[in-house]
Amino acid sequence: MTKKYLMVGAGLSGAVIGRHLAEAGHDITIVDSRDHIGGNCHTARDPDSGIMLHVYGPHIFHTDDDEVWGYVNRFEEFLPFKNRVKTTSRDPSGKRSVFSLPINLHTINQFFGKTMRPDEAKRFIAEEQADSSIVVPKTFEEQALRFVGKDLYEAFFKGYTIKQWGMHPSELPASILKRLPVRFNYDDNYFFHKFQGMPKNGYSAMIRAILDHPGITVHLNTSFARAMGEGYDHVFYSGPLDEYFDFELGRLGYRTLDFERFDYDGDYQGCAVMNYGEESVPYTRITEHKHFAPWEEHESSVCYREFSRSAEFGDIPYYPIRQLKEKELLSAYFDLANATRGVTFVGRLGTYRYLDMDVTIREALDTARGFEAKMTDGEEAPAFFIRPV
Repeated sequence: MTKKYLMVGAGLSGAVIGRHLAEAGHDITIVDSRDHIGGNCHTARDPDSGIMLHVYGPHIFHTDDDEVWGYVNRFEEFLPFKNRVKTTSRDPSGKRSVFSLPINLHTINQFFGKTMRPDEAKRFIAEEQADSSIVVPKTFEEQALRFVGKDLYEAFFKGYTIKQWGMHPSELPASILKRLPVRFNYDDNYFFHKFQGMPKNGYSAMIRAILDHPGITVHLNTSFARAMGEGYDHVFYSGPLDEYFDFELGRLGYRTLDFERFDYDGDYQGCAVMNYGEESVPYTRITEHKHFAPWEEHESSVCYREFSRSAEFGDIPYYPIRQLKEKELLSAYFDLANATRGVTFVGRLGTYRYLDMDVTIREALDTARGFEAKMTDGEEAPAFFIRPV
């Protein structure tokens, strides 16, 4: 029997779940408050330069998930792209230089003015830099000091983290830094995943292709209200969890980004991403968007300086803060959501977690399949197929 389902949000979660259920023969309506599809993955050609812009900041696709890689390539051709991040900071002498991230053997040798081999560098970091008195790191700062020591921590992590999160690394959990590798070779590829690339025609083209199905109708510039769900058999909501409940229990904390665009006649920085580790530099990084599509050629350039700050009402939320206060509030919203029938919360905002694109797609596919199984068995769909706490 054909059912009517409402997807709130035309980003990856809504598009993937909607496409799966449309292919199963159901009628799908997707609403989005913005004037474009794709959510924060939205890409668009700059009308003057012709450069493909990552409108809400760069998104680089990387995954070890074979099915997800096959899924995105079904809808858009992905071309090879390796993220090789650079950072501008000061070495121990105070000299400003450009270094490679993540920290690798070249970074270590350049930073300390040495020519160490891998084993020598490992011993040098372990015996002369790392703070071995920290047995079980509890904070970001302790993790960094235990991993790489004071000099590398202050040059590459401390200032950047304060700018990005608006708090001192001693206030952040150690788990954040555990995701940042240190390599004792010259591999400067930021990610480890076997599949890495960029969609040839941008993410919006990919999502547009996912939504191109006769069973899917999309309404942009359409804000969601809970009453809209009354005409549907089920709602999949990818907006902010607290907003669905009209902030009844309070607001969850987010960081947001401000972008300062500037154009350049030529090649501004020679790479896609340049971080700035010093706290005295107000922005966290500069992105040069033509370098995200190295198969294209552009004489001019479009760059963005990124500034991170606490999200206020009306801002686009980017990164969930997930400190103790937010986790307690999230648990309360989780209970409230579980007591609400007819809606499933999905995606980065709906589950209040930072998610890479491949994980978002994986969870969307799993949610759609799990939902189908529940419907077949005549069971009530849960508020969360993926527990957010």
